Amino acid sequence: MSSNLIIVESPAKAKTIEKFLGKDYKVKSSFGHIRNLVKKNFGIDIDNNYKPKYEVLADKREIVAELRDEVKNSTSILLASDEDREGEAIAWHLWEVLKLNKKNTKRIVFNEITKPAIKKAVANPRNINLDLVNSQQARRVLDRLVGFKLSAVLWKKVKSKLSAGRVQSVAVKLLVEREREIIDFKPVSSYKITAIFEAVDINGDVKKIETELSKRFDNEQEAVDFINKTGKSLHTVKSIVKKPAKKSPSPPFTTSSLQQEASRKLNFPVLKTMRVAQKLYEAGKITYMRTDSVNLSETSQKNIKEEILKEFGNKYYKKRNYKTKVKGAQEAHEAIRPTYIKNKSAGKDNDERRLYELIRNRTIASQMSNAEFERTVIKINISNNELYYSVVGEVLIFDGFLRVYSYAGGERKTVFLPKLKVGQKVDLEQIDAIEKFTKHQPRYTEASLVRKLEELGIGRPSTYAPTISTIQNRGYVIKENREGQEREYIHIKYNNVKIKKYKKKEIFGAEKSKLFPTDVAMVVTDFLSDNFNNIMNYNFTADVEKEFDDIADGKLVWYEMIDKFYKDFHTKVEDTIKNADRNTGERILGKDSKTGKQIMVRIGKYGPIVQLGVPEDKDKPIFASISKEYHIETINLKEALGVLNNSSNGRLLGKDPKTGREIYVRFARYGAVVQIGKAGDKEKPKFASLLKGMKIDKITLEEALELLKLPRDVGMYESKKVVVAIGRYGPYIRHDSKFTSLKKEDNPLTVSLERAIILIEQKREKDRKNIIKEFKEDETVKIIKDRWGRTCIVQNKKYYNIKDIKNPEKLTLKKCLALIEKMSGGTNNKKPTRKKKK
Repeated sequence: MSSNLIIVESPAKAKTIEKFLGKDYKVKSSFGHIRNLVKKNFGIDIDNNYKPKYEVLADKREIVAELRDEVKNSTSILLASDEDREGEAIAWHLWEVLKLNKKNTKRIVFNEITKPAIKKAVANPRNINLDLVNSQQARRVLDRLVGFKLSAVLWKKVKSKLSAGRVQSVAVKLLVEREREIIDFKPVSSYKITAIFEAVDINGDVKKIETELSKRFDNEQEAVDFINKTGKSLHTVKSIVKKPAKKSPSPPFTTSSLQQEASRKLNFPVLKTMRVAQKLYEAGKITYMRTDSVNLSETSQKNIKEEILKEFGNKYYKKRNYKTKVKGAQEAHEAIRPTYIKNKSAGKDNDERRLYELIRNRTIASQMSNAEFERTVIKINISNNELYYSVVGEVLIFDGFLRVYSYAGGERKTVFLPKLKVGQKVDLEQIDAIEKFTKHQPRYTEASLVRKLEELGIGRPSTYAPTISTIQNRGYVIKENREGQEREYIHIKYNNVKIKKYKKKEIFGAEKSKLFPTDVAMVVTDFLSDNFNNIMNYNFTADVEKEFDDIADGKLVWYEMIDKFYKDFHTKVEDTIKNADRNTGERILGKDSKTGKQIMVRIGKYGPIVQLGVPEDKDKPIFASISKEYHIETINLKEALGVLNNSSNGRLLGKDPKTGREIYVRFARYGAVVQIGKAGDKEKPKFASLLKGMKIDKITLEEALELLKLPRDVGMYESKKVVVAIGRYGPYIRHDSKFTSLKKEDNPLTVSLERAIILIEQKREKDRKNIIKEFKEDETVKIIKDRWGRTCIVQNKKYYNIKDIKNPEKLTLKKCLALIEKMSGGTNNKKPTRKKKK
């Protein structure tokens, strides 16, 4: 029997540690926190130095009982939760709930799960650090008080079921301010002048050079005047300047920089990055993934050096020590790095492998030499003008760290320039003047919001991902792609003979995976900024983080810090509830020309609405939900009338020529639809969703009739019908009780049988590639990779997840049936699906 018990917070972590310590140690998991604040009275005794009141979580009672039994049978207990403040708090809660004592209980910490690190930690135990516990407790208490109190105010003054928080409300404010900058932005046009020259290089070869003028012109006339004036001028090489340039590698990853780079390079949301990194850490593949330090230990630097010298040679190595620029960073911690740098790949699935390789490459690159370039600038003189053309060429001389790690924006483009002489004549071939427009500040992505929060000192590595997840889950922010708009621009071309003017079109403003604040977010931000300016102040939130750091360092008493804040805050809450005006973002837009009734916009019970009429009118007011393409602070009277017309019964498009039934377009619960008939007709109304790109205010009767033909039969294949339709997730083909999604370029209204057959066969081929093993003895059972890359046994369309089983291709039918039998009683027999957002 094991007399030594180690308690960690994760079963995967427990499994890895148990391998290193052998039979003398038993490793059990608490599965995260075992206690939380009670909900009654905020779970805080305000009159007793803000003492928190905790309760064991309902789903952890059995785990706690099991751990109590293990403690009774153990002579020594080691609490080995993570090394940060959250981990220290978990250890303290275990101490309190399990009623452990100092004689046989100690705390151990490590920042990597490797055999040497674990053995070193076991050999050097310590007591629980109550300063770290108090820092986490202060954060928890302050966030509970601020969150619960502000949420209560919002329920009374804005809208029910709203929430607020010390960090989340400030994060939303950043998004709202950026959105308003974009709304107020007015693009300014100018004309960019480029020219193509022909020149004879020193070898006698004719080369072309693409150049840009040193000035942009404000309007079309200025651009045309310049071309007329200089088109026949003499052009000569004014100067040729060659300069060496260097690029240094970035430091190894912190939590924030890993989230940003994984977003840019791997397209991972921040929550996914942390989930995958957690798995790698618990499997012993990387160091602890919640850190704001860029330090590397001496041992790891030595190992990295050996790897660089072995793989690339001495020329590529350069020892570097980095210092973080982040406010309040804990330099005692270490950057995120592989535990064994020699392992070029690690992880159970593709996501883990990709993230591991990103971390490894960044770590190795941080200790490599600079990349060296030669930059050449050629300027071309215009004989009768003070302006000049120029072109920059760049050639990579030595790749250095770029050998393993490229820039976030991709690899630098090599631009070769011909070898010319100063004073040499060059021949003008073409001039282009293209109208360009200024761009607004980009909307935030998850990664860029993390970077901004870090710059301002708001939050800590462990809070970035939960904060971004919370503001999306609570309806303040939508993360999505949005299509761009079309606009016209002018292109003037001079071909050394005459000037031609063209009007062209371009798409601008397209957004991919950006964060958009909702109308509710804007109204709530305004209300909180007006009434709780200190909490919405970026410096206040950053200063609070500094005070948490002081508590962790033993420089500040946690409940005194809370008390200093709470008394004024509580008074302000009471005053706001009593005296502040209700704020629903209400705007009166004008009157309806037909009825004379007032039209306004505001936040209603279920979100932003247009309201026709007021309660004092004889008839009840009419309401219509506002779609996300409008904001209540920018929508105008005409647009609001359009929203009202497209709601309820909708806008009448005309009549079906065959049946005479009326056809409408309107907003339904899940988006815009066309509808034939009304409720109460003999025949039930029929609906069809609008296709992507169709606008509710521009759809025609002909388009509506085509949509109402769906689902449509396109023919027969293998003696079975092929049907095209639109479902919840977009257009699809149904054949033989199986479904195949249409591609973006396929139009469900026009797709042919031949095209449908191609897509069906492509789907079958893809499914065949996902089959790991089939059994001739029983064709209903097979082992496959599901759509998310997980290994599953499938029997009669039921999925059994076996992602943790190594070498699934070696499983026999008997073993598969045994696994199905074992799992069929639990929840693991359901087809894997993503969790639905609430």
